[in-house]
Amino acid sequence: MNGELIENRIVVWNIQDSQNLFAQGYYGKPLGIAKPKPGQIDAPLILDLMEGYYLLLESKIKICQGKRKVTEEKMQSICKAEYHDFDKKFIVYKKFRDDGYIVGAGIKFGCDFAVYQKGPGIDHAPFLVQVYNKGDTITSTGVVLAGRLATSVRKHFILAIPRSKKNVDYLALDWWKA
Repeated sequence: MNGELIENRIVVWNIQDSQNLFAQGYYGKPLGIAKPKPGQIDAPLILDLMEGYYLLLESKIKICQGKRKVTEEKMQSICKAEYHDFDKKFIVYKKFRDDGYIVGAGIKFGCDFAVYQKGPGIDHAPFLVQVYNKGDTITSTGVVLAGRLATSVRKHFILAIPRSKKNVDYLALDWWKA
């Protein structure tokens, strides 16, 4: 499967490839389709850079920019320029993906990732994930804000702290009514 790097997105133009990638794990968003379902995609697929990098590393996609092939190193460099703390966020993204979860952008919830167990349109993302570095401080106000937001949208808030390239520590926050 081939994707074309255009600015900060990757476009899979081939419709069959778009259908296959989406069906393999809800990768990307079909152009112009608000709530896509597998098997109902008849449009190019738009991948964000992190998804594209993951798929490139997994040998599921080749990426080009114009007529030039984009290497893993070049793609990583592009991602680092686009994402703050890319290396840490990618470790968390990859861990969730490798464990069978569907990972989407969490920007509309004010966090790094929204994580699904089955997939968008099938279930709601039960987890909101924010990536922290081991030495980061978290204010009590930050914890309360994150918890209130997650609770208001009926999700669990998870702090993800990469320990190494393959290990991530998680701290889940849940609110209880007394």
